[in-house]
Amino acid sequence: MGGAYRAGVPSRSLYNFRVLLAFCDEIGFQLAEDFYWFNPAKLPSPIEWVNKRKLRAKDSVNTVWWFSKTNFPKADVRKVLTPYSDRMKKLIEDPESFYTPKKRPSGHDISDAFGKDNGGAIPSNLLSIPNTDSNSSYLQICKELGIERHPARFPSELPAFFIKMLTDEDDVVLDIFGGSNTTGFTAEALRRKWITFEINHDYLSSSVFRFLDGQSSATMQRVLDELSKSDANYFINKTACALNPNNKAKSKAESKAQGELFVFGATAL
Repeated sequence: MGGAYRAGVPSRSLYNFRVLLAFCDEIGFQLAEDFYWFNPAKLPSPIEWVNKRKLRAKDSVNTVWWFSKTNFPKADVRKVLTPYSDRMKKLIEDPESFYTPKKRPSGHDISDAFGKDNGGAIPSNLLSIPNTDSNSSYLQICKELGIERHPARFPSELPAFFIKMLTDEDDVVLDIFGGSNTTGFTAEALRRKWITFEINHDYLSSSVFRFLDGQSSATMQRVLDELSKSDANYFINKTACALNPNNKAKSKAESKAQGELFVFGATAL
């Protein structure tokens, strides 16, 4: 969740923290962990306080709160290990030359197992992922067909981190604010089932472009025209496109569809 400034003054709104407290105190969720998405490619903003008056640094970090219904939600950080640093690689190759197993002043007990190769390092809760997409098939098709693209898209690496860490293949991933369906598309690529809701019909319909890569502009326009109908139930190769979840086609041969769209939501169950 991105932060915001109060109207007319260079001080931050506290609405996002109030949302956090409401989720935990009023709804009963637990905050399993707080993550921070750092977008190094983000342009300086807000313009008034950063660019013009030079009173504030640019706002380039968004919070990602991992809420849970239980004390021990399913998770496995081993699925999202990061590459070892060059120094750590040398330590693993020859641990005796780099450290002596003993208890450190910090209280950490560095044992012989510290030099074990576990396949990667445990990631931090600061996720540095640039949002630089400018030439994806989704953007290209939107431009070709004169379709308004969703203005607040995030990189697929962001949902991919949490999908891999918190789910297994064939689990269901739910996105209640679908936008251009980056989460659904990422879940599909990671072999998860997915459900996406989006209140803007146009954004939802055009998100089908993500699943029809390689199709002609004429085919894309035909699919988009079909999705303008309330009873749309259209099939392109392995992708079923429907606006009525009760009537959506699974496939021509009853096989599982890659992606299915319907009014205010999309699903690939």
